Amino acid sequence: MPGILYLVSTPIGNYDEITLRAVSVLKEVDLIVCEEFREANRLLAHLQIQKKLTLLNEHSKEEESMQLLLLLLEGKNLALISDCGTPVFSDPGLDLVNLCIRNKVKVTPVAGANSLLPSLITSGFNLNSFYYAGWLSPKKDIRRKELHSLRSIKNVIVLMDTPYRLRSLLIDVKSSFGSNTPVSLAYEISTPKELFLHGSISEVSAVADSRNLKGEFVLIINNRK
Repeated sequence: MPGILYLVSTPIGNYDEITLRAVSVLKEVDLIVCEEFREANRLLAHLQIQKKLTLLNEHSKEEESMQLLLLLLEGKNLALISDCGTPVFSDPGLDLVNLCIRNKVKVTPVAGANSLLPSLITSGFNLNSFYYAGWLSPKKDIRRKELHSLRSIKNVIVLMDTPYRLRSLLIDVKSSFGSNTPVSLAYEISTPKELFLHGSISEVSAVADSRNLKGEFVLIINNRK
């Protein structure tokens, strides 16, 4: 009988956010599949869990996912974790999940911390619906074209990017949507640096510049006009 692939959410800043179920699963599985050894070892040391680790990240080849599938088909239970938050969502692991689905291996989510929902519920915007645009192109000219296209979506729009592109993204959003467009910036959620900024894109950009913000973030644009 095949094993189970658990998609285990891990803390995004504060280790106390991990769920009791996540701890139990990490203790009981045969193997933990992680994005990077350093982050995984740090978390497991905090939880006092000793478990064999293997890597699966953006540098992994298809054969490595196939090897993990074979372990699952042999009856082994695996836990997939990312560096932080919910695995597969903007993180590696999608190929493995699809292999499991095609081969009728059970995939079970272990819900927990993520950056998306906390960012939305602290935005102050109506959340009856929203549009997740996610990660735009790192290339400035392509990113600006993508933002220009997003202007036609009259809804709350969610953007994410790497820490060092925060300020350039704010500049491009201001140029594309207009300086008075309402936004909410969730910065370094659940860490000691946690910050939530609300106001026009001009106001939020000014604060980000004055504080030289460069960290994990989610930017939410209220484009309901």
